[in-house]
This record gives sequence, C-alpha cells and structure tokens, in this order.
Amino acid sequence: MGAALRSAAAPRRLLGLIVPAILLVAWWLATSRQAYGLIPTPGEVVTALVDLATGDEGDAFSGRLPAHIAASVGRVYGAFLLAALAALPLGMLVGRLRWAHTLLDPLLQVLRPIPVTAWLPLSMILFGLGARSAFFLVALGAFFPILVNTIFAVRSVEPRLFEAASMLGVSPTRMFPKVVLPASLPGIFTGLRLGLGFAWVVIVVGEMTGVQTGLGAMIMDARQLSRTDVVVAGMVVIGALGFLSDALVLALGRRLLRWSPSHG
Repeated sequence: MGAALRSAAAPRRLLGLIVPAILLVAWWLATSRQAYGLIPTPGEVVTALVDLATGDEGDAFSGRLPAHIAASVGRVYGAFLLAALAALPLGMLVGRLRWAHTLLDPLLQVLRPIPVTAWLPLSMILFGLGARSAFFLVALGAFFPILVNTIFAVRSVEPRLFEAASMLGVSPTRMFPKVVLPASLPGIFTGLRLGLGFAWVVIVVGEMTGVQTGLGAMIMDARQLSRTDVVVAGMVVIGALGFLSDALVLALGRRLLRWSPSHG
C-alpha cells in the first residue's frame, strides 16, 4: 500500500512543475530580447546566485549568501519559536475559557489587522535599530496566525466528545489534556504552519531595521544599487527556504498526526 501511494504521488509532483516551467519560459521570452532591461533574465539571476554563493565576481555581494541565509534562518526560527510559545497558551486560554474570550478577544481582533509594516517605526523606537527590531517584527508576523488558528481549533471541538469522555469517566479537570488538546491539535498544527510561512513573508520588512546581514538586508542593499538580479536572486532564495520550511512542518505534522483524517 505504501509503495502504491508513493508511485501515485510521483506523477502529482511532476504535474506541479508544469506551471512553474511555463512561467519560467514566459519570463525568459519577455526578458531575453531586452538589452540592459530593468528586469533580469533567468540566466542573469542564476549567475547572480552562483556569485552570491561562491564569490566569483569579487563585488560587495560575492560569496555573502551563506552568511545572509544563516542570519535570516536564525531570525525566522527564533522569532517563530517565541511567537509559538506566546500564542499557543494564549490561544488555548481564549478558546477554552469564556471569560478569557470575552476579556481578550476584542483587543486581539483590533490588533490583528494592523500590518507588520505599520509596526516598523514603533519597533525601531522601542528596540532601536538592528536585530532586536527585526526579531520583534518577524515574531509579530508569526504570532497572529498561530493564535487565531489555536483559538478556532479549541473552540471547534465537538461537544459530543465531552459527552463521550464523561461517560467513560473522564473528570472535568482532565477534559483539556484528554479531549480538547488531542482534538484541536490538527488545527493548531495548521496555525504553526501558517505562522512559519508568515515569518518568511515578514523577514524582508524585519531586516529593513538596520541589520547588516540577512536576506532582507541584502535585497534592500541591492535595490539601492539597482542590482535587480541580486534582488530577484534573494527573492528566489527566500521562496526556496520558505518552501523547505513548510515541507518540513507538513512532514512533521503528517508523522505526528497520522491518526487525524485531515493530516493523512
């Protein structure tokens, strides 16, 4: 059965490459005939990626990609962990206790629509220029997706589960670890997946706060120097890292939640 599922999944993966391949060809056709165009060709972006990784050209960006990746990965995963540690217990509290929902939900719903970019000036006032402001903004970007999904998952637990647990002798004090937490884990895991994705979305904004190293800082420096090939190369790297991070969380969720139909 496992081999059959893997063999069936292979054509689906190949099918998922069709649209990116079409877009890549369209990109090449649109830019290949433009001499000194503002938009780089795919070949120029590949050349920039190689130079960023190996340092062949010897300019300010050459060979700096590993350091930029390490800085951004550290900020994304560190801020994501901080956001999860804050959002998970708060979301369970608001989702489970009516008084907490009444007390905190209006404030959370007011803060949630405020874009991370609007927090940028305030973060630099509170934390100064540099890594702490970037860390705060990335954590803020990951916080609300985790929080909202946790609240929704906890509040969506079927009432019949509580009735069944009571019939089996589960005491009210044991309802949360025995019923609420297992039933809400799939939704919570979806929130973690979204939160990590938003952390990668926000990393460029976060690294506009004066940090010297990071993919967002590299993109901003390249923009000022009109190096659009480096800008697009940085976008490609962020996209690839975000894709790998999402695949890692998805695989972990499938492994830990094999019992859940939604994570099959």
